[in-house]
Amino acid sequence: MRYIIRHSAAVLKRLTASFPVVLVTGPRQVGKTTLLRHSQGTRRAGYLSFDDPASVHSVRADAKTFLAIHPSPVVFDEIQYVPELFPYLKMAVDGRKRAGQYYLTGSQQFQLMKNVSESLAGRIGILQLLGLSLREIAGDKFARPFKPTRDYLTARNKNARGRSAAELWRIIYTGTFPAVVTGQAARDDFYSAYIKTYIERDVRLLTQVGDELQFMQFITVAASRTAQMVNYRDMARDAGISEPTAKKWLSILVTSGLVYLLPPYAANVAKRVVKTPKLYFLDTGLAAYLTKWNTPEVLREGAASGAFFETFVLAEILKSYYNTGLNPALFYYRDKDQKEIDLLIMENGCLYPLEIKKTANPQPHDAAAFKVLSAIKNLQLGNGGVICSCDTLGILAKDCYAIPTGLI
Repeated sequence: MRYIIRHSAAVLKRLTASFPVVLVTGPRQVGKTTLLRHSQGTRRAGYLSFDDPASVHSVRADAKTFLAIHPSPVVFDEIQYVPELFPYLKMAVDGRKRAGQYYLTGSQQFQLMKNVSESLAGRIGILQLLGLSLREIAGDKFARPFKPTRDYLTARNKNARGRSAAELWRIIYTGTFPAVVTGQAARDDFYSAYIKTYIERDVRLLTQVGDELQFMQFITVAASRTAQMVNYRDMARDAGISEPTAKKWLSILVTSGLVYLLPPYAANVAKRVVKTPKLYFLDTGLAAYLTKWNTPEVLREGAASGAFFETFVLAEILKSYYNTGLNPALFYYRDKDQKEIDLLIMENGCLYPLEIKKTANPQPHDAAAFKVLSAIKNLQLGNGGVICSCDTLGILAKDCYAIPTGLI
């Protein structure tokens, strides 16, 4: 399988030099183990996967002895299946204070973070990984996190690779899991197996979901509502479940890394604003598979194209931060007067507003809602922009750019 160099490799190298334990977390099949195996620090490390029931049984039988017969450096894959191991990892690293001893991967963030906070606080560096970014797919070495400043856009514009609309929508339709991007697996075969494995391993073993077929229906409902405000009542109705169950099941999708909830911006806002998060199904290929879009062309021209474009852009922006080891402060804005801004990036007390439009011909009025931010007290407002399908970087108004997707 062709290996695509990951930008997060630099973060992994930094964490390996600083912490005795490194955890790479993210959805199944995004390349966590492959990233570790291509890291210089883990090339001589042992490897064990807890997808293997025999390994899980060994830990539960005698975790202390298990750790003793698998000395560091070692990679433990899918660590969420053996929470019993965490106290012994703590004892091991406390007894031998050296960086780069244990490398962990996991795809269920809630249980992982609970165990990390209880046992390994201050001893572990954490790297979040999603699917391949457009930069990584293109072999682009530019690694700065996205921000619509003149400095960023000027630097990015020097070496960004252009893409045709057809090529972009092929990626949106196919998705960004490495096996699909590299052609190792056919798209539909991959996603069919992915959902089966996800439900059988993560959902069945780690949660209390009673009806797996109904949970499958709920995943499809969530995918169909990408880039929309969360409405538990409607989601419950469409999936044939109760509202409390819908809340619980959505939290499972979030902790699995399949769904991202974008919170509303409400700080220092005098107007009444909505307080409901927006739902984004992070891999558009998986979302398109679940919602039965059959070709990139049909998806591009279909009723959901705007939502899929917005979802893809948000995921790319997230990746630009995660791949540099940062957890961005992202929000959206919507008030009771129906004024809405798709995305706000908060950094160092400065707020950067962004609209996300599929259009190739953005207009100044696409950014008209940015004006509502000027009324917010004690707020520093940065440059804004409209991320869209245009070919070149342009200026829509003072401090507001037309930004091609290739500049993310």
